[in-house]
This record gives sequence, structure tokens and C-alpha cells, in this order.
Amino acid sequence: MSELLKVGIVGGTGMVGQRLVQLLDQHPWFKVTTIAASAGSAGKTYEEAVKNRWKMAGDIPADVKNIVVQDASKVEEVAGQVDFIFCAVDMKKDEIKALEEAYAKTETPVISNNSAHRWTPDVPMVIPEINPEHIEVIAAQRKRLGTSKGFIAVKPNCSIQSYVPMLNALLEFNPTTVVASTYQAISGAGKNFTDWPEMIDNVIPYIGGEEEKSEQEPLRIWGKVENGEIVKASSPVITTQCIRVPVTDGHLATVFVSFENKPSKEEILQRWQEFKGRPQELGLPSAPKQFITYFEEENRPQTQLDRDIEGGMGVSAGRLREDSVYDYKFVGLSHNTLRGAAGGALLIAELLKAEGYIQAK
Repeated sequence: MSELLKVGIVGGTGMVGQRLVQLLDQHPWFKVTTIAASAGSAGKTYEEAVKNRWKMAGDIPADVKNIVVQDASKVEEVAGQVDFIFCAVDMKKDEIKALEEAYAKTETPVISNNSAHRWTPDVPMVIPEINPEHIEVIAAQRKRLGTSKGFIAVKPNCSIQSYVPMLNALLEFNPTTVVASTYQAISGAGKNFTDWPEMIDNVIPYIGGEEEKSEQEPLRIWGKVENGEIVKASSPVITTQCIRVPVTDGHLATVFVSFENKPSKEEILQRWQEFKGRPQELGLPSAPKQFITYFEEENRPQTQLDRDIEGGMGVSAGRLREDSVYDYKFVGLSHNTLRGAAGGALLIAELLKAEGYIQAK
């Protein structure tokens, strides 16, 4: 690309916003030119706004330190400076919906890390390797919003990335029942151990709203675009438990699954090894070369050792074996703030750029 697209990060001072700032540093297609946040941060340089609460490893990228943070509620002002935005705000769901639609109506594409629009029928919720065809629904959304370029696309819940890719690679065998427990890092709540000392040496067996998301969002990912909206799949039946554990990053899942047509272990491993998606075909900058990595060792994947596989954008699996109640069981792992949050949103933006949905204004 001869000229980088101008990116705004709305909600740029929070944990996901910080991770986006970090990931976009020296990106070959995109450049952060605008950061917006709450009125309390507006008017400060980015460095001043995140002082004493920068949660990423490494320093704040030099190119953004002196960007003056703007008020995210001043939609026209922010939108006029960028080609598209990432949105990662901490607000009530109805407020997020209104804010994102307001940005989209300025003819600004919105790539959302928020959950507010995940069930809006004409908003694609995308894991780029799995359901890139869902971006076709953007045409219907633009018609509803009255836009020609503006739209909203959203990434799904971070926890489902730890097991849905493995199941997706096996859809030809018709999985019928899935039981999954996810063991989720504290960064999924936007915290570290300094913020949340109660999590040290502790496990909390409840994460509000997470189980419903983990059970229902995969069905939307596997749904079909029909008459300008996404209709969720009816199977498999999924039940989950979601547990907060004392690790910084990385969501680990234990999964039990039964199939209508039970594959062999060798068939499963072959499908995982060979699985590729649209990002790999297009060679997108943030796409992992190997999407699913299987570990033969009995004690892998491990959160600390394996969450950063493929720069945190790959997922890993292990301990695949037959089960006495279900057909198979296995363990999955994904990096929740990279593949599951900021990195997943960045990969969606790259897909949309490559497919012609995001362009310079």
C-alpha cells in the first residue's frame, strides 16, 4: 500500500484500546491518527491519559504518545479525521449501540470490540477464518442505516475462540452435543493483579453473562445470511461453565463433544492440521500461518507456555482422546486479548480492507 489508512480508536485508554495501540504500531496498512475516550481524558496527551495505568508489556509507542485524546461523544469531529474506527468503550449497552451507529452514519466503518451489536441481525459477528461470508450482510445494514460506506462489524466473545475453531474444523462430522468449561484470565475483565489482588491464589466460579454468550454466540457464527440478516444455527447443543482463574492472559477450555458421524482421532488431527481460512488465503498481516496447533504432549497446551503461539493469533489444542460418555474430549487455548479481543478486531479490519469494505475516505 502506498498510503496508510487513518485509524481512530474510540475507547483508546482502556485495556483493549491499549492493546490496539500496541498492535497498530508499525502496521503495514493502518496508522493510528486519532484516539478518543471519555470527557475526563479529553484534552490530555495519550501518554498523560494512560499514565500509571498502562497495562501492556513495553512502552507506549512513540507515534501515539503525543496524540491529544478527543471526546468520544463528539462523533462528527472524531469521524472527520479517520477512515475507520475501532470501538472499545466501557458504557451501557444501549449507549454503545447508539454511539456505534452514530459513527457508522458519518460514513465511517466501525470495528467493534463491544458486545452491544453482537445480536443485531444485520451486523456481522466474525471470526475471519470461520465465517468471512457473513460480511455480505453489510449491504443490508447499510440500507437500514442509510449509508454507502459506513457500517458496524463486531468480534465475538473472547472465550469461544478457545474451542470454536477446533469444532468448526469438524463440522462435516455434525457435532451434536458440546460441553465446555472455560478457565478465563483476569485480563478478560480488563484487570491485572495490581487492580484485582483478590484474584491472587483464588478461583471465582462465575463470570456474569459469560455462559449465555459462550453457548449462543457459536450458533450465530455458524449461522447463515438469509434475507439481509444472520439466522443462527440450531445445532449443536452447547452447555458451558465459565470460571475466572488467576492468570494474566489466556483462556483455556476443556471440551467434550459427540458427533452424528463419529470421526477417527486421525481424521480429527488431520482436519485441525490442515484447517485454513480466508485470512490465510489472502495472507493478511495479522493472520497466523498455522491457525490450529496440536500438542502431542500430555501436559500441553499450557496457558503460560502456549498463549502467545503465532504471535497470540493462533489457537492450540491437546489431550484429544475418546471419552466414556461423549465421543471425544480435548483441551483448547487462545490468547484472550490478542486473538480474542484486539487482535481479532484487527484481523477483521484487515479482512474488510482486503475485501473492499474499508477504503480511504
